[in-house]
Amino acid sequence: MDIDYLLMLQHFRERSNDLLTPFMELVSLSAISILILIPAFMYWCTDKSAGLYTLSSYALSSALTVIVKLTACVYRPWIRDSRIIPAGDSVRSATGYSFPSGHTANAASVYGSLAVSAGKKKKQISVICGFLILLTAFSRNYLGVHTPQDVLAAMLLGFAVAFGMSKLFVYLSGNPEKEDIVLAGGIVFCIAALVYISVKPYPSGIVNGAVLVEPKVMMKDGFGCIGRLAAFCTARYAEKKWIRYSPSVSFRTAVLGVAGTVITTLIILYVGSPAEAVFGMHWGAFAKNFIMMSFIIVIWPAVMKFGFKDK
Repeated sequence: MDIDYLLMLQHFRERSNDLLTPFMELVSLSAISILILIPAFMYWCTDKSAGLYTLSSYALSSALTVIVKLTACVYRPWIRDSRIIPAGDSVRSATGYSFPSGHTANAASVYGSLAVSAGKKKKQISVICGFLILLTAFSRNYLGVHTPQDVLAAMLLGFAVAFGMSKLFVYLSGNPEKEDIVLAGGIVFCIAALVYISVKPYPSGIVNGAVLVEPKVMMKDGFGCIGRLAAFCTARYAEKKWIRYSPSVSFRTAVLGVAGTVITTLIILYVGSPAEAVFGMHWGAFAKNFIMMSFIIVIWPAVMKFGFKDK
């Protein structure tokens, strides 16, 4: 039934001459590129606590999603059924195994956390966030790169992380001395996760002599996503111990926030290849994401606080 659903959407794409495909590609792309810029800007410029909460949900959701993905090792729809033809250029970003959807989990954790932060007083924000989660999930089906169960599981995982992190942040606000223990636990979890995905067995990925999925390539996403969580834990500890950044709502802060989003975008786009050249495929992906998250959590706040003091 899941394949039939994807074929129905594929038929619609063909009949409509891919009218909606560029838009759906943009929706999907934003989930793995510009989406992180929203909580980053909040963290730097408006509400540090809400931004930190959303970034932590994003980091944990990314790590958990990729661990489940590399454990389940479910092949993509077009590998399961040759009738499925992914739309446009979407297959290029559809790296890794299929279950669950990383794009959808990112959207559910980030938009879900933003909805929680908005609370009951700003219901319209929650409605918009809910719509964007569903739109992202649907875009993955529409493009033919994920099944309905892939996106449903991802939404549930993202929601669970957003809910769990909201409860953890409430607890830590009343027990701040416990945060170092939580961050240390996160580092231990990352180490264990890296060992797990490195030593666990994977399917050969070879059918009738053709390589369908190369496990070493799939592990690249694992190292990258776990690198985000590892960076969050270490950078958060460094920031609260030595930087203690506090945003001030001002024109100067807004300008620096915009500059920070530009630099973060450049890191996302251009750091990957040099990092892989230096550290190799797996640790290069880890390094790129570690640099990105560290820049957001500790490096740019330090620059904003100490490098651009008000005269």
